[in-house]
Amino acid sequence: MRTVPLGTTGLQVPNVVLGLMRIVDMSDEEVRTLWTTARDAGITFVDHADVYGQGLHRCERRWAEAVPLSSSERDAVTIQTKCGIVPDGPYFDFSYEHVVESVDASLEALRTDRIDVLLLHRPDALVEPDEVARAFDELHEAGKVRAFGVSNHTPGQIELLKRSVRQPLVANQLQLSITHAPLVAQGVAANMQGLDQSISRDAGLLDYCRLNDITVQAWSPFQAGFFDGVFLDDPRYPELNAVLDRLAAQYDVPKLAVATAWITRHPAGMQVVLGTTNPERVAAAARGSDLPLTRAEWYELFRAAGYTVP
Repeated sequence: MRTVPLGTTGLQVPNVVLGLMRIVDMSDEEVRTLWTTARDAGITFVDHADVYGQGLHRCERRWAEAVPLSSSERDAVTIQTKCGIVPDGPYFDFSYEHVVESVDASLEALRTDRIDVLLLHRPDALVEPDEVARAFDELHEAGKVRAFGVSNHTPGQIELLKRSVRQPLVANQLQLSITHAPLVAQGVAANMQGLDQSISRDAGLLDYCRLNDITVQAWSPFQAGFFDGVFLDDPRYPELNAVLDRLAAQYDVPKLAVATAWITRHPAGMQVVLGTTNPERVAAAARGSDLPLTRAEWYELFRAAGYTVP
């Protein structure tokens, strides 16, 4: 399993992450099998959120019940969680009170004394950066949170937070797959009149993260779009699947590994967040951690997904 830097923390972390948003109805044995498979593949980074599990902190609690960690085992795992979404509404709340209360509840649910990485879960239009800073300072000084980041934030939103927040923002969790790649596609087709792909919708977010040592975490790495099904073996993407099949045979890996490698091949040093609860798929995807796709292969997949390469 290849590792990448986690922002400016100095930590090297796996470039594949086990996302635990769908484990609430799994048995202890099923959760343990999922975790054991991930760990055996070299994945030691898990991603939670307070809203995962059809109720607050339910997936966090389910994980801790099924996978009790000894002190040494806890030290070997990077636990990330997120806060800020209020599902009753829905709306967002980055207030000091909400952030601190959410972290305290996550610590209890996870049965741990610290969260390694806390992300603000999507942007809050009513954010007051000084409130966020006060919460982060208190949580960091108390040893409850070691590092902080965001999800789905634009460069401007991050800069606004940085005016008040003293801790480095080390990660930005963003949707990215071969077929959902506006982060990459706009830059490839910059300044091409009349082409929708050339329109900047994120103010150069990927380049901004690279310039500011913010690790990009790619969620929904196999989704065709916004939760409208995976592109693997989907008849909507015959050309892409033909290329995936050929490269999978060439490298003697599952297609999931090639789809993972398309993301991990990028020099930004991204992490791929797996949302599957199928151990076989976790193992298959993990094999793409350090698959050495060539430039030609990477761009071929990109074109086969429907993007323009001038």
